[in-house]
Amino acid sequence: MMAHLAPRVSPPLLLLLLLLLLPLHAAATPSAHPAYRNEPPSCAAAAAAVPVPERREAHGGGRILDITHYYREEMPSWESDGGVGQFLWLPASMRNGSLANNSEMRLPTHTGTHVDAPGHVFQHYFDAGFDVDSLDLDVLNGLALLVDVPRDDNITAKMMESLHIPKGIQRVLFRTLNTDRQLMWKKEFDTSYVGFMEDGAQWLVDNTDIKLVGEFEVAKYPFEDSVSQAEASADLLFKDGIDYLSVAAFDDLIPSHLVLLKNRDIILVEGLKLENIVPGIYSLHCLPLRLRGAEGSPIRCILIK
Repeated sequence: MMAHLAPRVSPPLLLLLLLLLLPLHAAATPSAHPAYRNEPPSCAAAAAAVPVPERREAHGGGRILDITHYYREEMPSWESDGGVGQFLWLPASMRNGSLANNSEMRLPTHTGTHVDAPGHVFQHYFDAGFDVDSLDLDVLNGLALLVDVPRDDNITAKMMESLHIPKGIQRVLFRTLNTDRQLMWKKEFDTSYVGFMEDGAQWLVDNTDIKLVGEFEVAKYPFEDSVSQAEASADLLFKDGIDYLSVAAFDDLIPSHLVLLKNRDIILVEGLKLENIVPGIYSLHCLPLRLRGAEGSPIRCILIK
Protein backbone atom coordinates (compact mmCIF):
# COMPACT_ATOMS: atom_id res chain seq x y z
CA MET A 1 0.00 0.00 0.00
CA MET A 2 2.81 2.45 0.87
CA ALA A 3 4.45 1.91 -2.51
CA HIS A 4 1.32 3.17 -4.20
CA LEU A 5 1.38 6.35 -2.08
CA ALA A 6 4.99 7.41 -3.00
CA PRO A 7 5.13 10.30 -5.49
CA ARG A 8 6.36 9.36 -8.89
CA VAL A 9 9.02 11.43 -10.69
CA SER A 10 8.81 11.36 -14.42
CA PRO A 11 12.05 10.61 -16.39
CA PRO A 12 12.30 14.15 -17.89
CA LEU A 13 11.99 15.72 -14.42
CA LEU A 14 14.66 13.34 -13.01
CA LEU A 15 17.08 14.30 -15.77
CA LEU A 16 16.48 17.99 -15.06
CA LEU A 17 17.25 17.51 -11.35
CA LEU A 18 20.53 15.74 -12.16
CA LEU A 19 21.63 18.55 -14.44
CA LEU A 20 20.88 21.14 -11.75
CA LEU A 21 22.96 19.23 -9.17
CA LEU A 22 26.11 18.88 -11.35
CA PRO A 23 27.50 22.44 -10.72
CA LEU A 24 27.12 21.93 -6.94
CA HIS A 25 29.07 18.65 -7.12
CA ALA A 26 31.86 20.26 -9.18
CA ALA A 27 32.19 23.16 -6.76
CA ALA A 28 32.55 20.79 -3.83
CA THR A 29 35.34 18.76 -5.52
CA PRO A 30 38.88 19.99 -4.60
CA SER A 31 41.36 20.93 -7.37
CA ALA A 32 43.83 18.27 -8.56
CA HIS A 33 46.81 20.58 -7.92
CA PRO A 34 47.14 23.99 -6.19
CA ALA A 35 48.48 25.50 -9.40
CA TYR A 36 45.13 24.87 -11.11
CA ARG A 37 42.78 26.40 -8.53
CA ASN A 38 41.89 29.36 -10.71
CA GLU A 39 41.30 27.30 -13.86
CA PRO A 40 40.73 23.65 -14.67
CA PRO A 41 43.77 21.64 -15.74
CA SER A 42 44.24 20.97 -19.42
CA CYS A 43 46.31 18.58 -21.50
CA ALA A 44 48.52 21.46 -22.61
CA ALA A 45 49.16 22.55 -19.02
CA ALA A 46 50.03 19.00 -17.98
CA ALA A 47 52.49 18.67 -20.86
CA ALA A 48 54.13 22.00 -19.99
CA ALA A 49 54.78 20.80 -16.43
CA VAL A 50 57.34 18.22 -17.74
CA PRO A 51 59.61 20.06 -20.20
CA VAL A 52 61.80 18.28 -22.71
CA PRO A 53 65.38 18.13 -21.36
CA GLU A 54 67.97 20.15 -23.23
CA ARG A 55 71.05 18.22 -24.36
CA ARG A 56 74.07 20.53 -24.53
CA GLU A 57 77.58 20.15 -25.91
CA ALA A 58 78.54 23.63 -24.67
CA HIS A 59 77.59 25.31 -21.41
CA GLY A 60 77.94 28.77 -19.91
CA GLY A 61 77.33 30.57 -23.17
CA GLY A 62 79.92 28.47 -25.01
CA ARG A 63 82.64 28.87 -22.39
CA ILE A 64 82.53 25.23 -21.20
CA LEU A 65 82.92 22.57 -23.89
CA ASP A 66 81.98 18.97 -23.17
CA ILE A 67 84.52 16.71 -24.92
CA THR A 68 83.01 13.48 -23.58
CA HIS A 69 80.97 11.15 -25.77
CA TYR A 70 77.60 10.26 -24.33
CA TYR A 71 77.11 6.52 -23.89
CA ARG A 72 74.76 4.79 -26.33
CA GLU A 73 74.19 1.25 -27.55
CA GLU A 74 75.53 2.07 -31.03
CA MET A 75 78.89 3.48 -29.90
CA PRO A 76 81.93 1.43 -30.99
CA SER A 77 83.34 -1.29 -28.79
CA TRP A 78 86.79 -2.84 -29.10
CA GLU A 79 86.96 -5.39 -31.95
CA SER A 80 83.17 -5.59 -32.22
CA ASP A 81 80.92 -4.98 -35.21
CA GLY A 82 77.82 -4.73 -33.05
CA GLY A 83 78.73 -1.73 -30.92
CA VAL A 84 78.43 -1.63 -27.15
CA GLY A 85 74.92 -3.04 -27.15
CA GLN A 86 72.64 -2.82 -24.15
CA PHE A 87 74.50 -1.54 -21.11
CA LEU A 88 71.64 -0.13 -19.02
CA TRP A 89 68.86 -2.09 -17.34
CA LEU A 90 65.96 -0.88 -15.19
CA PRO A 91 65.24 -3.70 -12.73
CA ALA A 92 63.25 -1.36 -10.47
CA SER A 93 60.69 0.74 -12.33
CA MET A 94 58.00 3.07 -11.00
CA ARG A 95 55.84 2.06 -13.96
CA ASN A 96 55.93 -1.48 -12.61
CA GLY A 97 55.10 -0.48 -9.04
CA SER A 98 58.52 0.32 -7.54
CA LEU A 99 58.84 3.33 -5.25
CA ALA A 100 61.69 4.72 -7.40
CA ASN A 101 63.49 4.05 -10.67
CA ASN A 102 66.86 2.32 -10.19
CA SER A 103 69.10 1.46 -13.15
CA GLU A 104 71.96 -1.00 -13.40
CA MET A 105 74.92 -0.60 -15.74
CA ARG A 106 77.38 -3.06 -17.22
CA LEU A 107 80.02 -2.21 -19.83
CA PRO A 108 83.77 -2.60 -20.44
CA THR A 109 85.84 0.05 -18.66
CA HIS A 110 87.67 0.94 -21.89
CA THR A 111 84.49 2.14 -23.61
CA GLY A 112 83.65 5.59 -24.89
CA THR A 113 85.66 8.44 -23.41
CA HIS A 114 87.87 6.69 -20.87
CA VAL A 115 91.23 6.68 -19.12
CA ASP A 116 94.00 4.07 -18.99
CA ALA A 117 95.94 3.31 -15.80
CA PRO A 118 99.45 1.74 -15.85
CA GLY A 119 97.99 -1.63 -14.89
CA HIS A 120 96.30 -1.80 -18.28
CA VAL A 121 99.38 -3.31 -19.96
CA PHE A 122 101.74 -4.07 -17.05
CA GLN A 123 100.82 -7.00 -14.83
CA HIS A 124 103.22 -5.98 -12.05
CA TYR A 125 101.64 -2.52 -11.92
CA PHE A 126 98.18 -4.10 -11.86
CA ASP A 127 99.19 -6.39 -8.98
CA ALA A 128 100.76 -3.46 -7.12
CA GLY A 129 97.54 -1.45 -7.27
CA PHE A 130 98.31 1.18 -9.92
CA ASP A 131 94.64 1.46 -10.84
CA VAL A 132 92.47 4.41 -11.86
CA ASP A 133 91.98 5.37 -8.22
CA SER A 134 95.74 5.97 -8.00
CA LEU A 135 95.84 8.46 -10.91
CA ASP A 136 96.91 12.00 -10.05
CA LEU A 137 94.02 14.44 -10.43
CA ASP A 138 96.54 17.27 -10.61
CA VAL A 139 97.70 15.82 -13.93
CA LEU A 140 94.14 15.32 -15.15
CA ASN A 141 93.19 18.94 -14.48
CA GLY A 142 94.96 22.05 -15.77
CA LEU A 143 96.00 23.86 -18.92
CA ALA A 144 96.15 21.77 -22.07
CA LEU A 145 96.98 22.24 -25.73
CA LEU A 146 94.69 20.95 -28.47
CA VAL A 147 96.60 20.30 -31.70
CA ASP A 148 95.54 19.19 -35.16
CA VAL A 149 97.59 16.27 -36.43
CA PRO A 150 98.37 15.87 -40.17
CA ARG A 151 95.64 13.68 -41.61
CA ASP A 152 97.68 11.38 -43.86
CA ASP A 153 99.29 8.91 -41.45
CA ASN A 154 99.60 7.48 -37.96
CA ILE A 155 101.52 9.50 -35.36
CA THR A 156 105.17 8.68 -35.97
CA ALA A 157 108.37 10.22 -34.62
CA LYS A 158 108.66 12.29 -37.79
CA MET A 159 105.12 13.58 -37.39
CA MET A 160 105.64 14.39 -33.71
CA GLU A 161 108.72 16.40 -34.60
CA SER A 162 106.82 18.26 -37.33
CA LEU A 163 104.19 19.45 -34.84
CA HIS A 164 106.79 21.69 -33.15
CA ILE A 165 105.12 21.40 -29.76
CA PRO A 166 107.24 23.65 -27.51
CA LYS A 167 108.97 22.26 -24.45
CA GLY A 168 106.92 22.72 -21.32
CA ILE A 169 103.60 21.98 -22.99
CA GLN A 170 102.83 18.62 -21.52
CA ARG A 171 99.04 18.22 -21.57
CA VAL A 172 98.27 17.60 -25.20
CA LEU A 173 95.06 16.55 -26.93
CA PHE A 174 95.61 15.21 -30.44
CA ARG A 175 92.84 15.70 -33.00
CA THR A 176 93.31 13.33 -35.92
CA LEU A 177 91.59 11.89 -38.97
CA ASN A 178 89.50 9.88 -36.50
CA THR A 179 87.44 13.00 -35.81
CA ASP A 180 87.03 13.83 -39.51
CA ARG A 181 85.86 10.27 -40.20
CA GLN A 182 83.53 10.37 -37.17
CA LEU A 183 84.76 6.96 -36.06
CA MET A 184 83.37 7.35 -32.54
CA TRP A 185 79.90 7.77 -34.08
CA LYS A 186 80.08 4.49 -36.01
CA LYS A 187 78.95 1.23 -34.48
CA GLU A 188 81.57 -0.95 -36.16
CA PHE A 189 85.07 -0.99 -34.69
CA ASP A 190 87.56 0.30 -37.29
CA THR A 191 91.15 -0.99 -37.18
CA SER A 192 92.29 1.76 -39.57
CA TYR A 193 91.97 4.45 -36.90
CA VAL A 194 94.88 6.87 -36.38
CA GLY A 195 97.09 6.42 -33.33
CA PHE A 196 100.66 6.45 -32.05
CA MET A 197 103.20 4.16 -33.63
CA GLU A 198 105.91 2.92 -31.27
CA ASP A 199 108.52 5.37 -32.57
CA GLY A 200 106.07 8.27 -32.20
CA ALA A 201 105.37 7.26 -28.61
CA GLN A 202 109.10 6.97 -27.91
CA TRP A 203 109.78 10.39 -29.42
CA LEU A 204 107.11 11.87 -27.17
CA VAL A 205 108.66 10.28 -24.08
CA ASP A 206 112.23 11.21 -24.99
CA ASN A 207 111.45 14.85 -25.77
CA THR A 208 109.26 15.72 -22.82
CA ASP A 209 110.39 16.89 -19.38
CA ILE A 210 107.67 17.77 -16.90
CA LYS A 211 110.07 20.02 -14.98
CA LEU A 212 111.12 22.03 -18.03
CA VAL A 213 109.52 25.42 -18.60
CA GLY A 214 109.89 26.37 -22.26
CA GLU A 215 108.77 29.08 -24.62
CA PHE A 216 105.40 29.18 -26.29
CA GLU A 217 104.75 30.49 -29.75
CA VAL A 218 101.88 32.69 -28.69
CA ALA A 219 100.76 33.43 -32.24
CA LYS A 220 100.43 29.71 -32.94
CA TYR A 221 99.02 28.65 -29.57
CA PRO A 222 96.75 31.48 -28.33
CA PHE A 223 96.18 32.02 -24.62
CA GLU A 224 93.27 33.56 -22.82
CA ASP A 225 94.01 37.13 -21.77
CA SER A 226 93.97 36.18 -18.09
CA VAL A 227 96.64 33.48 -18.51
CA SER A 228 100.22 34.59 -18.92
CA GLN A 229 102.79 32.68 -20.95
CA ALA A 230 104.86 31.91 -17.84
CA GLU A 231 101.83 30.73 -15.86
CA ALA A 232 100.84 28.38 -18.63
CA SER A 233 104.34 26.96 -18.94
CA ALA A 234 104.63 26.31 -15.23
CA ASP A 235 101.21 24.69 -14.94
CA LEU A 236 101.35 22.16 -17.78
CA LEU A 237 101.98 18.60 -16.66
CA PHE A 238 101.95 15.64 -18.98
CA LYS A 239 98.80 14.00 -20.18
CA ASP A 240 98.01 12.56 -23.57
CA GLY A 241 94.59 12.41 -25.18
CA ILE A 242 93.24 11.23 -28.52
CA ASP A 243 89.96 10.93 -30.40
CA TYR A 244 89.39 7.15 -30.67
CA LEU A 245 89.26 4.09 -28.43
CA SER A 246 93.05 3.74 -28.27
CA VAL A 247 95.91 6.23 -28.27
CA ALA A 248 98.07 3.54 -29.92
CA ALA A 249 97.73 2.59 -33.57
CA PHE A 250 96.21 -0.85 -34.08
CA ASP A 251 99.40 -2.17 -35.72
CA ASP A 252 101.51 -1.02 -32.74
CA LEU A 253 98.86 -1.45 -30.08
CA ILE A 254 100.83 -3.03 -27.24
CA PRO A 255 104.32 -1.61 -28.04
CA SER A 256 103.04 1.99 -28.02
CA HIS A 257 101.10 1.45 -24.79
CA LEU A 258 104.18 -0.06 -23.15
CA VAL A 259 106.30 2.95 -24.09
CA LEU A 260 103.75 5.49 -22.86
CA LEU A 261 102.79 3.79 -19.59
CA LYS A 262 106.15 2.31 -18.59
CA ASN A 263 107.22 5.11 -16.24
CA ARG A 264 103.71 5.78 -14.82
CA ASP A 265 104.09 9.53 -15.38
CA ILE A 266 101.87 9.63 -18.46
CA ILE A 267 98.10 9.35 -18.30
CA LEU A 268 96.22 8.30 -21.42
CA VAL A 269 92.71 9.61 -22.09
CA GLU A 270 91.04 8.03 -25.10
CA GLY A 271 87.84 8.47 -27.09
CA LEU A 272 87.65 12.26 -26.78
CA LYS A 273 85.02 14.27 -28.65
CA LEU A 274 86.98 17.06 -30.33
CA GLU A 275 84.69 18.20 -33.14
CA ASN A 276 84.32 21.92 -33.88
CA ILE A 277 86.88 23.06 -31.30
CA VAL A 278 89.49 25.65 -32.26
CA PRO A 279 93.07 24.45 -31.60
CA GLY A 280 94.80 26.26 -28.77
CA ILE A 281 95.22 26.42 -25.01
CA TYR A 282 92.30 25.48 -22.75
CA SER A 283 91.71 24.63 -19.13
CA LEU A 284 91.14 20.88 -19.12
CA HIS A 285 89.22 19.04 -16.41
CA CYS A 286 88.91 15.24 -16.41
CA LEU A 287 87.51 13.10 -13.60
CA PRO A 288 87.48 9.28 -13.73
CA LEU A 289 85.40 7.08 -11.48
CA ARG A 290 87.15 5.94 -8.30
CA LEU A 291 87.28 2.28 -9.28
CA ARG A 292 89.78 0.55 -7.04
CA GLY A 293 91.29 -2.44 -8.77
CA ALA A 294 90.28 -1.27 -12.26
CA GLU A 295 92.88 -0.51 -14.95
CA GLY A 296 90.45 1.71 -16.87
CA SER A 297 87.42 3.89 -16.25
CA PRO A 298 84.88 6.04 -18.04
CA ILE A 299 85.90 9.67 -17.60
CA ARG A 300 84.10 13.00 -17.94
CA CYS A 301 86.25 15.65 -19.63
CA ILE A 302 85.51 19.30 -20.29
CA LEU A 303 87.46 22.21 -21.73
CA ILE A 304 87.02 25.74 -20.39
CA LYS A 305 87.96 28.64 -22.62
